[in-house]
Amino acid sequence: MQFGRSYEEFEVGAIYKHWPGKTVTEYDDHLFCLLTMNHHPLHLDTHYAESTQFGKNVVVGNYIYSILLGMSVPDVSGKAIANLEIESLRHVAPTFHGDTIYGETVVLDKWESKSKDDRGVVYVETKGYKQDGTVVCLFRRKVMVPKNSYLEARGGEQPGRPTPTDV
Repeated sequence: MQFGRSYEEFEVGAIYKHWPGKTVTEYDDHLFCLLTMNHHPLHLDTHYAESTQFGKNVVVGNYIYSILLGMSVPDVSGKAIANLEIESLRHVAPTFHGDTIYGETVVLDKWESKSKDDRGVVYVETKGYKQDGTVVCLFRRKVMVPKNSYLEARGGEQPGRPTPTDV
């Protein structure tokens, strides 16, 4: 199974459909809120949320972003040297407990590093959507990825992986 890509493997216009999706549970949402100290009642208080325009708890947006970012790692940044920038992040529709999130990433551009010849930057947009196709989150980011020469100089695809010894 591939985990990330080298600079040479990215093509402008390529679309990576991340799999599998993730069904968001109430537990997931509440735990994320508590871990990140986001105690807004829209996310944690069912009674309060029933009085809002949504009529129920809304999943905290940064959790949805985090799910999508994680989903994209095997396809986009699994070999990354650095995540350079999140250029934009838009939450365009609410997500509720029980919704399943899917994601896909398109390569918008790529360019070689000006300072080091063993790496480059890829510019991508990730789109997250629910089981009914409703887009819920969009973000653009720039990721510094290695060229093949960088990987070869450091031991290939899995540098530092030990070899098992006989028992």
